[in-house]
Amino acid sequence: MTSCEAMASSCPLLLLVLCSLTVAEAQLKVFNMRASNLPSSILGTTDSYVKGFCGSATLGKTSVRNNNPNPWWEEVFTHFKAEEKNILRLEVHDSDFIFDDLLGVCQRQIKLGTHEHDCFLEKGGTLHYTYTLG
Repeated sequence: MTSCEAMASSCPLLLLVLCSLTVAEAQLKVFNMRASNLPSSILGTTDSYVKGFCGSATLGKTSVRNNNPNPWWEEVFTHFKAEEKNILRLEVHDSDFIFDDLLGVCQRQIKLGTHEHDCFLEKGGTLHYTYTLG
């Protein structure tokens, strides 16, 4: 068998390995979440928190940052079974006595690597965050 024949016979195996890598599960980390210029309500300055989702999985919820239009959250959301092209969804809420107000939703199809994003919220303000998929 020549080297060309050997290479050709290994191509299906190589393709199988490459295809399995593209749909392989990977670890997703969402971190460095911070917001700027969140709107005030009738009750005063926003008491905000973030909820995270990836596909059908719930990633978690940050602590509430009281009376802060420019909050920063230390929490890191982690998902061990994320796949490239899953939808990352981050919801910013204002915690209130009776029910919490949704300030905005950030949705993005995830891809491999580390990425920083800014998301403009429907009710005002911006959510800044970084994610790593790998």
